Amino acid sequence: MSRIGKQEIVLSQEIKAIATNNLITIEGPKGKLSEQISNLITVKIHQEDKQQVLRLTISTDTKEAHQLHGLSRTLINNMVIGVKHGFQKHLEIRGVGYRSQMDGDKLVLNVGYSHPVVINPPNGIHVLVDNNTNITVTGTDKCTVGQVAATIRAIRPPEPYKGKGIRYKNEVVKKKVGKAGK
Repeated sequence: MSRIGKQEIVLSQEIKAIATNNLITIEGPKGKLSEQISNLITVKIHQEDKQQVLRLTISTDTKEAHQLHGLSRTLINNMVIGVKHGFQKHLEIRGVGYRSQMDGDKLVLNVGYSHPVVINPPNGIHVLVDNNTNITVTGTDKCTVGQVAATIRAIRPPEPYKGKGIRYKNEVVKKKVGKAGK
């Protein structure tokens, strides 16, 4: 049995959960998220001391069910955290002349190409720019927030010689030694 899958998820009073036909819907103050989980996992919602408790159990004793047990519990727990607190990823731009700005909902990046790169974030994802060099990606879905941040970083990843590019905040970039002069 999965150690993570055996743990129950305790929901606060402001969060509501509905499970029908393995479609889990979590609703909270920041929004509403839904996830379809495998038929090998069964979700039961119990009411204990004015709080809802979610318990995941395996319906069949197969290797695939054991693999999905902990994964399903983690996905549902991330949904609960997302609708209650939300998720954030911080990026920073380093390089002479590199900058970013917001144009309505779109993020415009000037990072050394001959044209500005425009990123249109998906629904439920908000992008904020501070000081033209700090970018914050926020949202309720952990997976989508991480994917948008990775897409922004992939436009100009940090290079190993001078460290120019877009990187996660507190990311350590190993620098290489340049060519030896004669």
